[in-house]
Amino acid sequence: MGETWATLGVDLHLETGGDASRHGVRKGLTDALREAVRGGRLAPGTRLPSSRSLAVDLGIARNTVADAYADLVAEGWLTARQGSGTRVAERVVTPPARPAPPRRKGGAPTYNLTPGSPDLASFPRAEWLKAARRALAAAPHSALGFADPRGRVELRTALAGYLARARGVHADPDRIVVTAGFVHALAVLGRVLRARGERDVTVESYGLDLHWNLLHHAGLRTVPLAYDALGTDVSGLGSGSGSAKAVLLTPAHQFPTGVPLHPDRRAAAVDWARREGGVIIEDDYDGEFRYDRQPVGALQGLDPEHVVYLGTASKSLAPGLRLGWMVLPSGLYDEVLAEKEAAGAACGALDQLTLAEFLTSGAYDRHVRGARLRYRRRRDHLVEAVAERAPEVRATGIAAGLHAVLQLPPGTEQSIVQAANWERLAVHGLSNFRHPLATTPREDALVVGYGTPPEHAWAGALEALCRVLP
Repeated sequence: MGETWATLGVDLHLETGGDASRHGVRKGLTDALREAVRGGRLAPGTRLPSSRSLAVDLGIARNTVADAYADLVAEGWLTARQGSGTRVAERVVTPPARPAPPRRKGGAPTYNLTPGSPDLASFPRAEWLKAARRALAAAPHSALGFADPRGRVELRTALAGYLARARGVHADPDRIVVTAGFVHALAVLGRVLRARGERDVTVESYGLDLHWNLLHHAGLRTVPLAYDALGTDVSGLGSGSGSAKAVLLTPAHQFPTGVPLHPDRRAAAVDWARREGGVIIEDDYDGEFRYDRQPVGALQGLDPEHVVYLGTASKSLAPGLRLGWMVLPSGLYDEVLAEKEAAGAACGALDQLTLAEFLTSGAYDRHVRGARLRYRRRRDHLVEAVAERAPEVRATGIAAGLHAVLQLPPGTEQSIVQAANWERLAVHGLSNFRHPLATTPREDALVVGYGTPPEHAWAGALEALCRVLP
């Protein structure tokens, strides 16, 4: 078999252009090869196919290729030596200039206290690698084939055991669907609800616009519930024929206010779902991190047939894993699975197998326990520093999670966020998370993600925060 681009290991797309005359083809090939070398697509030292092989591959005359090679040798782009063939000349290749990225006002932040992310530097790399090796060694060959839209059975089985033990979820492996994180799960659910004829989804007064926008993209309107000292007021869940039949809640630790849903309201929400045939979408985004008492169990345990439980590894491990899960009522399972399969979205089998091994080996529990201790220390440092340096500021929502809410004097939120920007400290005001249609009285507050900074930056971030507080 003669030399070709394939046998030489070179895969190059050439747009030769030019007219169909011999001169035009030669010029087009010469220009295409010159640009491939100049742009770095053909690295110095790369051996090119013989003129005969390239002529066959391109469907042109051998002499045309030989002439193009000769032109480029004469120009210094290629070299031709007896016994070593034609190669790209050894020379410094200057890549095309790229425009500089736009500069942020005030410069990039030095410290990051935005909520929503764990300390990524504390990801358990060594333990994860060990789990990945064990999982790959034990994986059946079928695991490397086309993906099951439900997710790997190993992970679904491991999740069923863990969620029942740690979160009080009634989970059967055959009722779990693995997703590429929470956002993927919510997008699938939104499309299913819209296909059922739903027009509205009830949401909390405070939350993430990303989630509301996903539901809007699915063709659904979001209608906020009222909010008070007991958390989200579920008495606003309607009972009329035109009312929303789905509600998105963060009952264990409301995001971002941090107030758990009052027990009476938990029961009321479930009673509404039973009475009206409604669906509660439970976002259990940081259920593992409870500091001052036993964790608040999942709402799904009260009625698995009316609650969709959504969990994720984004807070406990890292958002970059893109691993989440749904525990579905029987009446939604087939529709959700069909929608997910139709979209063609699947999670990597090896990451799923690794997480399954991480869960069943006990490594996940050990990691979460260690992380819980680290984050609790940070929370304590935050509360102590605020009490000492800014006694007018009160920390709330601190019993759980990876963030706290700092209640500010009325009318000061915007100026403090601006002062933080000048300190090159990234932090969000509570108003960032307020639904545009919410009628709840506005509060001035900061939402401080104390889980986000790496360990070496925590002290500096806390000091920068204290400098801008009143």
